Amino acid sequence: MSWDDDRLNEIYDKTYGRCHICQKRLSFINYGRQGRKGAWEVEHSNPRAEGGTDNLNNLYPACINCNRSKGTRSSRSARAVYGLTRAPYSRQKKLEKKKLSALRWMIGLGAVGLLISGWGAVAGACIGGVIGYNQDPDED
Repeated sequence: MSWDDDRLNEIYDKTYGRCHICQKRLSFINYGRQGRKGAWEVEHSNPRAEGGTDNLNNLYPACINCNRSKGTRSSRSARAVYGLTRAPYSRQKKLEKKKLSALRWMIGLGAVGLLISGWGAVAGACIGGVIGYNQDPDED
């Protein structure tokens, strides 16, 4: 199937440029270019052979090897080979998760610091914010 650049961008951005099966980094410019670093294709999470559609919610970027070896299996079973349970987060979702993690760490370390002093609470919250924000939500 032929996809226009806007549609490819939407699909690619769903996982922040990672294969939704193995999470390998993909290269947007190497779409459909077998043998190139980060080469990828559009993958139907629910295969067309099993009634899957071309709706955006069924389309994901996948490295060519993952896409072709998946066949008509489910995405869940294809990811299980790599010990993964879900697709990587989009850029927006990743940012939301990082902000929430930072807030949780700020509250937690701020409360611990408060046991020491007022300035301990401030220092704890600052340190907690940095720790929380720097965690990768795709590794939770």
